[in-house]
Amino acid sequence: MDRLVNSVRPYAWGSTTAIPELLGTEPTGEPQAELWMGAHPGAPSRLDRGTGPMPLNEVIDADPYGELGKPAVERFGPRLPFLLKLLAAGAPLSLQVHPDLDQAKVGFADEEARGVPIDAPHRNYKDANHKPEMICALTPFDGLCGFRHPAEAAELLEGLGVNTLKPYADILRARPEDEALREVLAAVLGADREEMAQTVEEATEAAARLATEGGRFADAYAAYASAAHHFPGDPGVIAAMLLNHVTLQPGEALYLGAGVPHAYLNGLGVEIMANSDNVLRCGLTPKHIDVPELMRIVRFESGDAGVLRPEDSGDGEEVYDTPIDEFRLSRYTLAPGGSPRTLGDRTPQILLCTAGQVTLHGPGGAQLTLARGESAFVPADERIALDGSGTVFRATVVA
Repeated sequence: MDRLVNSVRPYAWGSTTAIPELLGTEPTGEPQAELWMGAHPGAPSRLDRGTGPMPLNEVIDADPYGELGKPAVERFGPRLPFLLKLLAAGAPLSLQVHPDLDQAKVGFADEEARGVPIDAPHRNYKDANHKPEMICALTPFDGLCGFRHPAEAAELLEGLGVNTLKPYADILRARPEDEALREVLAAVLGADREEMAQTVEEATEAAARLATEGGRFADAYAAYASAAHHFPGDPGVIAAMLLNHVTLQPGEALYLGAGVPHAYLNGLGVEIMANSDNVLRCGLTPKHIDVPELMRIVRFESGDAGVLRPEDSGDGEEVYDTPIDEFRLSRYTLAPGGSPRTLGDRTPQILLCTAGQVTLHGPGGAQLTLARGESAFVPADERIALDGSGTVFRATVVA
């Protein structure tokens, strides 16, 4: 087991205080959006086994079977298939969607064949992998996830009293679900930018007013008005109104599968995802939006946001159940004087302490103590036990 030294990503939407507060460090005044834990080459964690700091990806490259275990390598290849993060949103992230595995392979191969530079601003596919992800709230966490039922979206738009939104509401009420959602999203993103900016301004003013008056959509109107404050005139504000607004309480989570439009708005959480950089944006961003490709990737079906709560799988491990195998996220809540919890040892693990202080006990009497915000990498086939007083998230794979 190895203590990890992790990098903070200073994206503009990041909170200036949330990650420093968790880590017990002084804020720098600059946004601190994400703390990465894993072997992603963009910002790999570092560890020291006595010969000096080394990036985790290089440690794995030197001995993939020893670090990841035979089952994981045979299932996912010689790389850690997930990335664990602390994510601190102080402003909305872009409204976005991720491709499934087949779509990613086809899209990546197509852009490679056409010679689109990997760092081109209009490139959609950075790799040939899918990017399922999950966010688990550490504080109240606002987000958007999946489409509202078309009739409900129509009611919300009509409630704003903006004349230029009426055609969208009419489509949402008159067409079959898939067709209605597809047609309205395409119309919003393809509209004249100046005309849409005026619509967004009127809708924002109405949403801000209605948020103070209470009612069924008050919280959602407040969220959309806040997003518009950060992205005035952005058509993505209207696109966001087609989505479910949800506020997660600490310990609750959202799973974002392929084709599900979503955005994180505000709060601190533990995020885990498959190793991929494939993002197609729908709005709330100055970056490139490829509307035709987006229409191909988005799943135009409604449903609730699907809030997840952990289920006890035995020995105090609470598991967030997801339908994919590249990652498995669980949580331990430890009390003083409790019996040590023994963790499985077939697959690689990253352990993150988010509250209190915990101690990892390894082979030969080895010990490693983690305080809030600290994390450790545990290679496959290394059996450890966990005790102390605090909360630990465990990230591993299903193999």
